[in-house]
Amino acid sequence: MQGTGIEISFPQSFYLYITEGGAFMADKLQQEIKFLPGVGPRRAELFNKELGIYTIKDLLYYFPYKHIDRTRIYSIAELTPEMPYIQVKGKILGKEITGVHRKKRLVAVLGDGTGTMELVWFNGIRWIQEDIKEGVEYLVFGRPSVFNGKISIIHPEMEGADKKEAVITSALQPFYSVTEKLRNSFLTSKFIHKLEGIILQQYLPLVKETLPEYLIKKLNFLSLQEALWNIHYPVSAEMLRRATMRLKFEELFYIQLTLLSRKSNRERHIKGFVFSKVGDYFHHFYQHNLSFSLTEAQKRVIKEIRRDMGSGRQMNRLLQGDVGSGKTLVALMAMLIALDNGYQACLMAPTEILAQQHYRTFLRFLEGMDVYVHLLTGSSKKSERQEIEEALKSGKLQILIGTHALLEDNVEFSNLGLAIIDEQHRFGVVQRARLRNKNANPPHVLVMTATPIPRTLAMTLYGDLDVSVIDELPPGRKPVQTIHFSESRRSEMYAFLKKQIALGRQIYIVYPLIKESEKSDYKALEQGYAALQKIFPEPHYRLCMVHGKMRPAEKDRAMMAFKEGNIHIMVATTVIEVGVDVPNATVMVIENAERFGLSQLHQLRGRVGRGGEQSFCILMTGNKLTNDARRRIEIMVSSNNGFEIAEVDMKLRGPGDIEGTQQSGMPFNLRIANLAQDGQLLQYAREVAAEVIEKDPELEKPEHSVLKEQLKQQKTQSFEWSLIG
Repeated sequence: MQGTGIEISFPQSFYLYITEGGAFMADKLQQEIKFLPGVGPRRAELFNKELGIYTIKDLLYYFPYKHIDRTRIYSIAELTPEMPYIQVKGKILGKEITGVHRKKRLVAVLGDGTGTMELVWFNGIRWIQEDIKEGVEYLVFGRPSVFNGKISIIHPEMEGADKKEAVITSALQPFYSVTEKLRNSFLTSKFIHKLEGIILQQYLPLVKETLPEYLIKKLNFLSLQEALWNIHYPVSAEMLRRATMRLKFEELFYIQLTLLSRKSNRERHIKGFVFSKVGDYFHHFYQHNLSFSLTEAQKRVIKEIRRDMGSGRQMNRLLQGDVGSGKTLVALMAMLIALDNGYQACLMAPTEILAQQHYRTFLRFLEGMDVYVHLLTGSSKKSERQEIEEALKSGKLQILIGTHALLEDNVEFSNLGLAIIDEQHRFGVVQRARLRNKNANPPHVLVMTATPIPRTLAMTLYGDLDVSVIDELPPGRKPVQTIHFSESRRSEMYAFLKKQIALGRQIYIVYPLIKESEKSDYKALEQGYAALQKIFPEPHYRLCMVHGKMRPAEKDRAMMAFKEGNIHIMVATTVIEVGVDVPNATVMVIENAERFGLSQLHQLRGRVGRGGEQSFCILMTGNKLTNDARRRIEIMVSSNNGFEIAEVDMKLRGPGDIEGTQQSGMPFNLRIANLAQDGQLLQYAREVAAEVIEKDPELEKPEHSVLKEQLKQQKTQSFEWSLIG
C-alpha cells in the first residue's frame, strides 16, 4: 500500500470483489462483525451492546484513545509505581494461586537479572495459569504499581519473547476503550487491535475517499486509506500525527459543512415574517415601564434580534447569558416587537416553577399596559385552559407562557410570530420540534440558556444558529464572593450564617442527595435538616425544606414563604437551581460541593447576588479532595465568569456532560475529535466549510459530489436546530 511503508497481500478471490464489486463491494463494509475470526454471534452481541459496533465499518472507525511506544524495554530495577505503561522482558521464576473464593489471585514472579517483580491476576486465573510456563522468557507490558510492598503489574499483557513478529506490527501500540463486560469475555484492547489488523488487510481497499482531491492536496492530508491504516497500525509517530489530523479534521469539517449548508439553504429558501416596525408596545414599555437602564450587552442583543426579525428571513438565534444577566427582559422586548407587528408570541420553559417565574416577571414589567398575557401549565384548570385556547385561537391572547403544555394539539395560535424556548436543553428533540407545527409558516425562533456554553461546543451544537451573548451583569449587581470551607471549619460557617440572618438576610443550603445511599457517607437532606434545626432553633430561626419528591403545591407553598421573607433558611436539593428569584437571599451554602460539576455549582451560585447587597457562596467539602474536585473548587473560588468556568468544565468532564447533551444525545457522533482539545482545528474546519458553501451553496460542482454524498449520510445522524420552531 502506497505511503504506509508496508506491503499488503490479498488473496486472489479478494481481488474479484474489487474488480467486479460495484454495490457488492460497498456492502462488504456493512457486513456484520460476527463473521470475523474469533468473534461469532455471542461476542458480536457484546460489541453491539457495549460499544455500538455492528459492522466492519463500525469497527474500522472505532479509533484508539491513545498510543504507547513499545520500542523500549525497561529493566525491573528501573521500575517505579509512578511510571506509565512500560515493557519488560524476563523469565517466569514461579507462580502460585493464593487466597480463597472471590479474593483468589494468581501471582507469578518475573526476573530479568536486575531484580524480580510480581505479575498478578484476579480474573481468568485457571486459563492464565495453564498458559504461562515457568522458565520461559516473556515480553510483559502494563502499568507498574505496588502490591503487597512489591513492584507488580496487575493483569499484564504477555507474549513469548521468541514469538515471531505478527503479520502487521507497530512500535506504537494503540489502546482501545473497552468495558468490564468485554474484558470479562477476553474482548480486550489487544483483541480489538488484532481484529483491526484483519480488517485492514481484507477490507481497506474497499474504503472510498471522502474528501475532494483538491482539498486533500491543498491541506497536505493523507488519503483516507492511509489515515485509517496509520491510526490503527502507525508506521511512525509522524504518520500517526498526520493520520490523526486528517481524521479529526474530516469529522469536524463535515459537522460544520452540514450546519452551514442548512443555514445557507434556510436563508435562501425559507422566508420569515417581516417585523417591519417597532411601534407603540415597544416604545411605551421602553419609555414608561423600564425603570432602569439596559446594559450595553442587552442593547446590542436587542439590535441583533430586531435586525433578524426585520430582514425577511426566519430568525434562528441562540441567546446565551449568565444567570441574572437580563435574558428575560430581552425576550420580553423581542415579544413586544412581534406584538407591534400584529403577531403573537410564546415562551416555553422546562418547569412550572420557571414558567411561573417568567409569568410573574412579565406581569410586573407590563403593569399598566394593555397586553393580554397568560400562563399555561400542567396544573392549569380545565375552565382556565378552555379560556386560554379560545383567546389564543382568536388572536386576543397575545403572549402565552407555559411548559410542555404549549405543545398539546388543542393549543392553536392565530398567528404565532415568535417562539422563545428557555433552558432549551431540558426539552427533548421531539418536544422542541413540535412547536414548528403551531404555524403554517415557521415563526422566528429564539432559544435561551443560562448555562454558558464553551465556544467549541456552541459551534458544534448550534453551528446553524446565529449566536448572541449577554456578557455583562446589570448595574448595581456585586459579584458573588465564593468561599471554600472544609468540614473542619463547619462551626465557623454556622457563625457566619447567624450574622447574615441578624442583618436580615436569607440563606439557601443545598444538599446533593434526598435519602442516604448505602454506598455513600454523605449527609442526606433529612439528616442535615434535623441537625440544622438544633443549630438554628425556633422561634429565633425559621427553616423549611424543599426537594423534588414533594407535592408541587407543598413545594410552591414553601418557596412562596421563603420568597415573602417568612423563612430564614431554605434547605433544598438542586430543585432550586432554576426558577427561584429572591433578591434578599444573599448566602448559598452548597454541601458536599465536590459532588457537583462546575456548571451546576455555577448555576446554584446564580440564585444569590440578585439584589444590591454583597452575596456569598460557601462551598462545603470534606477535608480530603481528589485532584479534579480541588480544581473545580479552585476555579469556582477564583472566577465568576460563566464562560471561563464552562471551558474548564468541558476539559475536566468532556463535552458529553455539558448542557445536558449526554442525556439527550449529542447531535453528532464524535469518534476521534475532542471539543475540549481541538478548538483551533474546529475553527479551521468551519472556515474551510464556509469557503466551500460560499463558492458552491448547492454543492453542484463535480468536485463536490463526494461532499454531497457524505451530507446525505449525515442527515440521518443529526438534528436541525433551526426546525425547533
